[in-house]
Amino acid sequence: MKENLKPSRRQFLKIGGAAIAMIPLVAVSGKVMASTNAAMRTSMKYQDKPSGDKKCANCMQFVPGKTAKDLGGCKIFAGDTEISPNGFCVAWVAKPK
Repeated sequence: MKENLKPSRRQFLKIGGAAIAMIPLVAVSGKVMASTNAAMRTSMKYQDKPSGDKKCANCMQFVPGKTAKDLGGCKIFAGDTEISPNGFCVAWVAKPK
């Protein structure tokens, strides 16, 4: 009867140890999720400052962050989650009013 318990106890310890080892990775992954798409930014001539009245906050492609001043995303820049609402690029298109 003891032989039947050993494999499940070992398996439990292995899984438990692996789960504990994954905790820091999961905690850090939230910070890693924010990223930039440098190649796309360069090709679209992205800058962190507006060009006159043209800025990401009033562009149709902009995906706003949690608040109006938070960094957001862009439908054009795949995987880029650090677009400034005050930024600008050549893909700027005015939001419909």
